[in-house]
Order: sequence, then C-alpha cells, then structure tokens
Amino acid sequence: SVGYFQLFRFATWRDKLMMVVGSLCALIHGSASPLMLLVYGMMTNTFVAYELEVQELKDPNKECINNTIHWTNGSIYETTDNTTVSCGVNIEAQMTMFAYYYIGIGLGVLIVSYFQIVFWVSAAARQTHKIRKTYFRKVMQMEIGWFDCNSVGELNTRISDDINKINNAIADQVSIFIERISTFVFGFMVGFIGGWKLTLVVIAVSPLIGIAAGLMAVARLTGRELTAYAKAGAVADEVLSSIRTVAAFGGEEKEAERYDRNLIEAQNWGVKKGSIIGVFQGYLWCIIFLCYALAFWYGSKLVIDTKELTPGSLIQVFFGVLMAAMNLGQASPCLEAFASGRAAAKNIFETIDREPEINCFSDGGHKLDKVKGDLEFHNITFFYPSRPDVKILDNLSMQIKAGETTAFVGPSGSGKSTTIQLIQRFYDPQEGMVSLDGHDIRTLNIQWLRSLIGIVEQEPVLFATTIAENIRYGRPGVTTEEIIQAAKEANAYNFIMALPQKFDTLVGEGGGQMSGGQKQRIAIARALIRNPRILLLDMATSALDNESEAVVQEALDNVRRTTISIAHRLSTIRNADVIVGFEHGCAVERGTHSELLEKQGVYFTLVTLQNQGSSNTANELSKSMARIAFIQICQQVTEDDPDEKEESAPVARILKYNQPEWPYMLLGSLGAAVNGSVNPVYAVLFSQILGTFAIQDLNQQRKEINGICILFCIVAVISFFSQFLQGYAFAKSGELLTRRLRKVGFQAMLRQEIGWFDDPRNSPGALTTRLATDASMVQGATGSQIGMIVNSLTNIGASFIIAFYFSWKLTLVIMCFLPLIGLSGMFQAKMLTGFANEDKKSMEEAGQVSSEALGNIRTIAGLAKERSFVESYEQKLELPYKSAKKRANIYGLCFGFAQCVIFMAYAASFRYGGYLVRVEGLPYMLVFRVISAVVISGTALGRASSFTPDYAKAKIAAAQFFRLLDRVPKISINHTDGKKWEMFKGKIEFLNCKFTYPTRPDIQVLSGLVVSVKPGQTLAFVGSSGCGKSTSVQLLERFYDPDEGQVLIDGHPSHTVNVPFLRSQIGIVSQEPVLFDCSIAENIQYGDNTRTVAMEEVVEAAKKAHLHDFVMGLPNKYETQVGAQGSQLSRGQKQRIAIARAIVRNPKILLLDEATSALDTESEQTVQSALDEARKGRTCIVIAHRLSTIQNADIIAVMSQGVVIEQGTHEKLMAKKGAYYKLVTTGAPIS
Repeated sequence: SVGYFQLFRFATWRDKLMMVVGSLCALIHGSASPLMLLVYGMMTNTFVAYELEVQELKDPNKECINNTIHWTNGSIYETTDNTTVSCGVNIEAQMTMFAYYYIGIGLGVLIVSYFQIVFWVSAAARQTHKIRKTYFRKVMQMEIGWFDCNSVGELNTRISDDINKINNAIADQVSIFIERISTFVFGFMVGFIGGWKLTLVVIAVSPLIGIAAGLMAVARLTGRELTAYAKAGAVADEVLSSIRTVAAFGGEEKEAERYDRNLIEAQNWGVKKGSIIGVFQGYLWCIIFLCYALAFWYGSKLVIDTKELTPGSLIQVFFGVLMAAMNLGQASPCLEAFASGRAAAKNIFETIDREPEINCFSDGGHKLDKVKGDLEFHNITFFYPSRPDVKILDNLSMQIKAGETTAFVGPSGSGKSTTIQLIQRFYDPQEGMVSLDGHDIRTLNIQWLRSLIGIVEQEPVLFATTIAENIRYGRPGVTTEEIIQAAKEANAYNFIMALPQKFDTLVGEGGGQMSGGQKQRIAIARALIRNPRILLLDMATSALDNESEAVVQEALDNVRRTTISIAHRLSTIRNADVIVGFEHGCAVERGTHSELLEKQGVYFTLVTLQNQGSSNTANELSKSMARIAFIQICQQVTEDDPDEKEESAPVARILKYNQPEWPYMLLGSLGAAVNGSVNPVYAVLFSQILGTFAIQDLNQQRKEINGICILFCIVAVISFFSQFLQGYAFAKSGELLTRRLRKVGFQAMLRQEIGWFDDPRNSPGALTTRLATDASMVQGATGSQIGMIVNSLTNIGASFIIAFYFSWKLTLVIMCFLPLIGLSGMFQAKMLTGFANEDKKSMEEAGQVSSEALGNIRTIAGLAKERSFVESYEQKLELPYKSAKKRANIYGLCFGFAQCVIFMAYAASFRYGGYLVRVEGLPYMLVFRVISAVVISGTALGRASSFTPDYAKAKIAAAQFFRLLDRVPKISINHTDGKKWEMFKGKIEFLNCKFTYPTRPDIQVLSGLVVSVKPGQTLAFVGSSGCGKSTSVQLLERFYDPDEGQVLIDGHPSHTVNVPFLRSQIGIVSQEPVLFDCSIAENIQYGDNTRTVAMEEVVEAAKKAHLHDFVMGLPNKYETQVGAQGSQLSRGQKQRIAIARAIVRNPKILLLDEATSALDTESEQTVQSALDEARKGRTCIVIAHRLSTIQNADIIAVMSQGVVIEQGTHEKLMAKKGAYYKLVTTGAPIS
C-alpha cells in the first residue's frame, strides 16, 4: 500500500504550514492534562499541610507566630524528632492561585484544541477536494478499454468511499493521534519527575490493563454471529424463494419449525459472546482496581516510611501513569483510520498516475482542412483489453467510400459494432490501421475526429436533463430552430410536441421516462444536429415501428454523407450502396443486395432466415415493446409508493416479547446496579487515602491504608463477578428474544398472501436481511439498554447521595458544570463518529454527475463531451468543499469547548472548596470526595450516552417488525377460517373471472374467463405466453383472488373455502419444479405435511412416477441429497420427483403447469406416462406448449388475452378450423 506520508502528496506549502502548526497545537494540547496533574499535586500538598496545622492548633497551648508553631509561652514547639512544624497556610489565597492556574490551562486548551482541529480539518478538506478533482479528471481521460476492465460501480464507490477514507486518514484523526501520544509521553514524564520508583511499579502492571482493553476491542467484533445465523438464514432464503411451492403443499408450519431449529446455534453463539464480553469487562475493571490497591499501598509506604514522596507527588505519579496508559489505548483506533486510508489511496493514486493510452484531452494530432470521408481498414487485428484471448477482428481489410451508405451484416459477435468503435478511436487495433482520407487516425486530433462523427447506438443513452438539452449535446451552440429541425428529421417532433412540457420535458435517469422508440429518435436527432461527415448507425432503428422507421430512414438518406449502418432488419439494408458481410471478424463478402443474393453466402442465409421468420420478428418486436412499457410501469409503481414512515415502536411492546426471561433481566439489572455503584465507591476510597496522610499517629495511618487497599481488592473481585453477571444475563435474555422475534417474524411472513411477495420491497433477499438484522437490532432496545440505564442511574444516584451527604453546598456548585461536562462527553462521542453523514448528503449531487458520466462513458466520448462533465463535477464539488471548511470551525469550537470545560469545573469547585475548608472547617478529604464523585459520575454519564447501541435504530427496526406482525393477510391461511366439506368431488368452474396482478395493476391478465370442468375430467389450456393460463391455476390454488367474478369449487365460491383444506385437495407439478435442499425421500414426503408419510407410500408414489428404478440406481437410494434447488439432478428427474410429491398428496385435483416442457423426447415419454397414470380418477388441469401432450384431453380451451376463444375436444376443434387448427397444422410451438 501507499506510504503514509505519500497521502499528503497534494498538499501545497500552505497546507503543509497549516498541518505543522496544527501538530504543534496538538502537542501542546496533549501536555495540558499532565500539567494539570502538577497543579493537582501541589494542591493536595497544600490541603494536607493545612490539615496538619489545623490538627496541631487544636491544642489551646499552641499558636502560630512567623509561620512556625510556638507554645503560648513563646518557646518553639518541636516534635519528637526535633523538627519544627510550619504553619500559616493561607488556604484561600493558595486556592485562588490554583484556580487561576486551572483557568489558564483551560483557556490555553480551548485555543490550541480549536486551532489543532481547524488547521488539520481544513487542510485535509483542501487536499481531498484536490484529489477528487484530479481523480475524476483522470478517469474521464482514460481510454474506453480501461473502463472495460474496471466496473463503473467500483469506480463510483472509489470516488465516494475511498476518497473519504483518505480524508479520514489525513484529517482530525491525525491531530487527535498526536495529542494522545503527547499526553502519553508527558504523562510518563510527570510520573518520573514525581517519583521514579512508583512510576516503574505502575508501569509494570499497566500492560495488563492494555491487554484487557485490547481483548475488549476484539470481543466486540461480531463477524461470528452472522456465520452462526447463516444456516437459519439459508433456510429462510430457500423457503421464501420457493414460497409458492411451500404454500401449495401447506408446508408453512413445518418450515417455521425447521427455521427455529437452525436458530439455536445463533442463539448459543450470542450468549457465548455476551459472557465473553462480560468476562473481559470484569477482568478489565478487576485489574484496574487491583492496580489502584497496589499503587496506593506502595506509594503510601514511600510517603510514610522513606519520605521520598509527598502525598501530592503520589497522586501526580499515579494519575500521570494511568493517564498515559489510557491515552495510548485511545490512540490505537486512529491507527486503523490511517491503515484504511493508505489501502484506499493505493487504487486512487495508481489511477491518478496512469497515463491513458488514448488521451481525449490532448491537443496533439492534426486537424485536416478538408474532409471527404473515405475510410479504410488495413489488415486489422483486434481483441478487447478485457478479454485478450478472444480475437474479435482477424486481419480485416475493407474500404468505405465517401458519400456512400455501407451496411454491415452478419451474425452477432462477428465484429460489426467493434469496427464502428475503432472508427471512433475508442480503441486502437493491435495490428494494422484505420485511415481517414489516407491519414492514420492515430495521427489526428481525437476531439476533432470525434466531432466529425455522428453515432446512434442500438440502446441510446440519454442524459438526465431535458429533451432539448439532450439534442444540444450533439453540438455546442445550436439554436432552437436547428433543434426543432433535427427533431423533425428524426420524426421526433410530433411526439415531443404532444408532451405537456414539449422540448423541456425531463427524460429521467438514463432516459427512463421515454420508451425505446422515443429514446432512439432523440438520439438520432442528436446525431443529425452535429451535421456529421460520417454517420454511424448501430441498429439505429431497431426499436421503431415500420412507419416511423421509413420516415427516419428517408431523413438519413437525404444527405450525402459517409454512412455506415449495422442492421438486422433487411428493409433498412436493401437500399444501401454497398453491403458488407461479416463472419468471424473478417469481411467475407461485399456488393449490392442482388449481387450478394446470387453469391449465396452469409447475406443469403440471413435473408432466407428472415423471410421465413418475418411474421416472427414483428411478434418479437411487439414483445420487446411490451417489455419496455412494463419496465417503465414497474419503475413508476415503485417510485410513486409513499415512503413508509419511519416510526418507532413503543418499548413496552418489545419488552412484552421478552416477558418469559424476567429472571435473567432481574439478575442482569442487579449486576448493572452493582457496576454502577463501583465508581462512587472508588471516589470514597480515593479521598479516604488522601485523608490518611493527615493522621499524625503513623501506626494508625498504616492500619487505615492497609484497610483501604484491602477494600480496593474486594471491590475488584465484586466488580469482576457483577460485570460478568450483567453481560451474561442480558445476552441470554437478548438472544432468547432475538430468536423468538425471528421465529415470529418468519411465521408472519409465511402467513402473507402470495401477492405480498411480488412487491419488490418484499423480495426474498430483503426479507431474509430483515430477519437477520432487524431482530438482532431490536435486542439492542431491551437487554443491554436496560443494563446501561440501570448502570447509569445507580452511578448517578450513588454519586449524588455521597456528594450531598458530605457537603451539599459544594455539590450544588459543581452541579452547575454537570450539564456542560455531560454535553462535552456527548460532543466527543459525536465527534468521533465524525461528520461523515453530512458529507455524504452534500456529496450526493456530485455523485450523481460522476455516476452518470462513468455509466455512459462511451456516449460522452462519442460526443466529445468529457470536458463539460468534468467542469460540471468540479462545480458541484464547490458546495461540499465550502461547507467542509465552514464545518471545520464549528467542529473546532465544539472540540475546544468540550476539552476545556473540565478545567473550568475544577477551578471553580476547588476554589470554593478551599473557602469551605477555611470557613466551615470541612475536612479537605471531603472536598476531594465530593468533587471526584460528581465529576466521575458526569463523565460516566457522557460515556454511557455514547456506548448505548443505537437505540433509535433499534426502535425503528422494531416498528418495521411489528408492522409485519400486525399486517392482516388478504387471504388467511388459518385452519379455522372458511368452510370445509366431507365429500370433495373436484368440480371446478371459472365464472367471468377478471384479474390483474397487484404489482402491475394496469395490465389486465384475465378479462372474463369462463370455463368449467366436471370431476374426473381433464381440461387443457393452450395459448401464447402471457395469455393467462398459469394465472388461472394460481387463482384455483388461491394464491390470488380474482378482482371480479368467482372461482367455484364443488359449487362453493373459492374465497369462502378454508385455504389449507382447499390446497390439501390440490396437487401441482409446475414447469420449474422447486425442490428443497434435503433428501429425495423428504422431498416426496413434502407432498403431505399434515402427517408423516411412510416409506412404503413414498416408494409407491415413486413407482407411479417412473422414478423408482432411477433412485434405486443411486448409491444412497432415497437418502440421496438433491442439493440446493435440486441442482444435483437433471430436469427430468426433478420433474418426476415433483410428480411423486403430488401423488403422495393423493389430491382430488391435479394441476400440471407445462410439466413436460423442459424435457427431451425420451424423458418426456416417461414423464408423460407417469402423468397419465397420475391423472386416473382425478380432475386435471393441464397447461401445455406441445400439442402432442394434450390431444386426449376431455376439453381443450384455447386462450388469448385472458379469455377463452374456443373450446371443445381435439376432433371438434380440428373440424372447426379455427385457432387450434392453425396451431396444430403449422406445428408451431405456442409461446
């Protein structure tokens, strides 16, 4: 990857200066906290001295003269070891001085931290801006071959994500890193200055804390959870993808059970993870408290026995080293940002440094004065850079004369379109050359060459602006008259004027609002307005109907210019001057239409094929038009949909689902409460230690200190267990909840009617993700959340009780600062997540420009419009760049404020504490106790607010989940709804059924279907695809209900019948049978999910389906696994398993939906005989494409456009000589 300092290669000297100054500020900022410790240490000493003096002067016989204690008779008081005792500490003056120190440090911090952030962030913004511009400009210069090898999606993510990663690696993270390292260094320095022995002892144990912190970070990685869930996810995916089969065979409950079984693994892993995190957290706190015990015990020895340390320097050392260790730990996340920035920069910088092989921005190359338009290909060999092993053009030579229309014909893949791309110089051939008027086009200026060429592609690309703008792209500076003229020539004028906004109509993203024919005509207008010397038409009229094609063709033929046209429709080629036949990358023949017909070569075969299929092409066309219309409708449907409101769910309801786990939740809350009270207890013990230094009797002092250290050890052990308890209990309750929610959610999905699954928002992929992520997110709103809340509440509660109990006045003073401290904690949490989201929003516009440009790079290159896109992109970048610079200031201020608040709080509270000590005789250790209790709880609060897993997200996820659970399906599959009856005969009538699919309400599928079958008869549906044959079967299965009319079953309207009962009477074999990923036997047993199917029945059914012999030939016989979706078997085998599955059901009605369409003749006969066997004594509905399969049906119904046009037996219909007769005699497959 890229070296770290190379990330700054785009920095100007100004940026470098800013970064250097920023780093200096960060260094100074880093030294502030250790400096504060020095003040803190001095202050402690002052308090201790004052306390000693007060104790001495309690004796009425002593007084203070000239800063030394005298007896009242004037002689100097000496202690046992002949030392004098100094006195006269003016505590308030001292405290005022310390307060000034604190305020000074605080203001310093405010200023340096502001500059540190502003300089780094704005320097980074400038560099990132520059990288973005350079990168996009470079990408737009690349030759087309480069784009073949790099996917557009990847380039887009690079522009957005990768550059953001670089930005993260060179912005505020750097300054924070420097600041933390500086604190680390200065912390140790303060420690060593204060007392090297204690420092070394603390250093010896600090790796343990480091290890614990590291383990915590590792434990948070949750990759394993998803793999544990993967099995269950695969089940969900399989079931939801084949929901129709599941519904038809009534397997919903069975599948929900199977899903639940697979959830156990994920649940166990989650509990394990919770316990592990609990253990690690417990370990961390345990170690910290043991370290406290050790340090204070050893430190107090140094203070009392060897007098090497003063109480102040003890505190200074201890906190100095602790601070250093903490900051080293906090600096490590920055390294991650640096690493990912370096990795991201590799691709970006590689692209920036790459020289394009064909540079479209270069000014080199000739521009000819006069252009005739003669093109010649000399022995060209070419392959695409993305597929160097496939030769596309093989030694191709040909001439194209000026002013003639040349048509290229040939099978697809023979190199026709490639030649056109070579003329545009999108690629350079590996051998040979293309010449224009005798000049090799590699010597000509690219932009100028491309300005001579007009091109209309098969699938023209329009840009997301108005129609007029799209045509104007053809040539800069055209007038409105010229645009109208070009539109008329392209036969586009009429349809444009019919639109409400006429030429100002927006064409939508990629021209999505226009039909294929309209797009093509706009593209033709765009090509014509260039007034090109050379016109390249690549199937330019393929999407037009014959009439407009004739008009456009005429407009194109009017002007004498060199035209090359590639076409599949012969009508467009007939009148070309020269026709060139291509095959395997060579031009194999050339001549006029009649000459080539005599040759009987490539052209001749194409013509004869087309004349045979002339009726077909029209059919194909109408189909493709329908498809385009359908795609548009789909787009509109999904767009118009009102976006579902993101509401959040009431927590009470989530907790209701968690009810059975209340003992776990209670235990967890207990653990959390203990954990919450640990911090206040720490504050009490810490101040107690300071208090011991003012005890005069040394033995008493030692005893107290040892007692306190033992207390520390006890707290350590307790907090280990309580942390573990909290982690384990909430993980257990949370995982049980997740599993329950997943199961309930999955059942709710299986309850929905089939129409619900057609909505693209409910695709199997989307639903499985919902099950995977939503459920585990909801867990974040219950267990761990309650833990966090209980923890914070006990923490704050205990702190305030302690504080108010010991000194309510001081507590009130500090409380003024609490909101600020809490706010600053939250600020910091917010800052660390950074402003990334805002950036994304403002970058979106620029992102649209870049993705449009990269997606349509060929069109842009053909129009030589790269420059205008680069300019537009750079213009769109200005706004986010300005806002980034503006935000640097806000960010800097917030950061500075958050950093300096705590200094101000200390200044005020200690100054006031000094006053209370003097005036009210408050013991100084209580001052420390109150201050540390309140400050600790304040920072804990800030931390808690940042640690809560995203609570809001969890509530939204829960809301989505509950919306799914509360949805009432339109067709209920409940076992109690609807009627059942004893003697099910199987008589079916469709009465005037009308139906449209819910996702495409404007396409009428059935428009008044009337047909009936008596029990035991076979009804066959025939007709072209899309006429509603399969739909009628789905209505019978009650996947959908008809919009109008009724389906009667034994005389009962289908919507009153109990759904599971109805489906249990129907067996279905569909065109693409869906098998599940289990054994053959289990797949056949799936036929009846109400009971356990015995093996004898399975074998019996398999024999009927002509499957038994094949299965017995397999090594594992019936236990053979069929693979995902039955991939281990051939289609014929799958079909026969499906038939056996239907037979096991023993249904009264058998539905065969093209059951043999996919088979070769031999297996078709086997399967057909199996089906004939299965049909005996059952009502049967057959849908077939091959007429041979349905001749012996009792009723044959010919369908077209959703109605039956004729019905009767085979003989009757043949005699009628209508639609059926035609189908049989032409022998055409009906599609």
